[in-house]
Amino acid sequence: MQFGLFSVGDVTMDPTTGRTPSEHERISAMTQIALKAEEVGLDVFATGQHHNPPFVPSAPTTHLAYIAARTEKLKLSTATTLITTTDPVRIAEDYAFLQHLSGGRVDLMMGRGNTGPVYPWFGKDIRQGLALAVENYHLLRRLWREEVVDWEGKFRTPLQGFTSTPRPLDDTPPFVWHGSIRSTEIAEQAAYYGDGFFHNNIFWNIEHTAQMVGLYRRRFEHYGHGAADQAIVGLGGQVFMADTEAEAKKVFRPYFDNAPVYGHGPSLEEFTRATPLTVGTPQMVIERTLSFADSVGDYQRQLFLMDHAGLPLETVLEQVEILGTEVVPVLRREFEARRPAHVPSEPPTHASLVEAGPDAPHHLVAPARTLTTP
Repeated sequence: MQFGLFSVGDVTMDPTTGRTPSEHERISAMTQIALKAEEVGLDVFATGQHHNPPFVPSAPTTHLAYIAARTEKLKLSTATTLITTTDPVRIAEDYAFLQHLSGGRVDLMMGRGNTGPVYPWFGKDIRQGLALAVENYHLLRRLWREEVVDWEGKFRTPLQGFTSTPRPLDDTPPFVWHGSIRSTEIAEQAAYYGDGFFHNNIFWNIEHTAQMVGLYRRRFEHYGHGAADQAIVGLGGQVFMADTEAEAKKVFRPYFDNAPVYGHGPSLEEFTRATPLTVGTPQMVIERTLSFADSVGDYQRQLFLMDHAGLPLETVLEQVEILGTEVVPVLRREFEARRPAHVPSEPPTHASLVEAGPDAPHHLVAPARTLTTP
């Protein structure tokens, strides 16, 4: 199973000091957190993609390429690649280039983005978000899998005799996740192509998460990619840890209470009961995370959000140290002990996709084998 971190790259004031980091400091901090993730044995670092304040990650492939040059094993991903407002030709080129630079240590997560004003900045309409996600992703698959593409659609200019360069490393496109919180159409899209489905459940109760993952699993089996429990699933999570639950809550409470996203709403205690946020001891994080599989089934990737709400870098690095040395080793052992032999332990990697060969379903534009209506 893969464990790692994801960052949304928010620039937020530290409520305990009143200090707000500069954009330069925040970008540097994200880099240091990624390097720390590799140092303590985590598998994945993922960055979001945003084009509006107070977020800084507007160029994820640039950042991931820099991290790739400073790491050896860390898998590089996105917490969101905006498939709606980013031209699929640019996605095809940029992430194939990143494949080459990183030696194949890259996958990506498609997302629509939910910030309305961003859409018109790129000439798009948020009301067409789902249609954009469907059309743009299918074009992206063609660009990575066909040497020469002739294409015409609704949302961009036609392509005639177009070849995306560079071609994917080893002629093998990156593995793709589709991230969604509540859109059943995106779960269906992930299942149709046999891609991964990531439910960033940080604001949702486990019952909702289980419904979305369950839908994806059933449709994955419907389209002939394997049994439902073999579908590739990832989850998000939030944690803050200390030696005692009381100490963890004392330190984290001012950050929670003033966070731009969920501050000034439910109490910390209410939020931890209703969502995966766990504020307490490492053992509490272990037990809570293991419980996710009881609801969604055995899954392949768990990413934690730890560098948000104005937490200072030194505190985040301490949290990553605890996660990598005290929590993840236990989670690896316990998750694998319960996993049936026929269920994949981790998502496809570049090495496993290359080993599967050019005739594997991954190389097909539309690999679904059952095309009947539900």
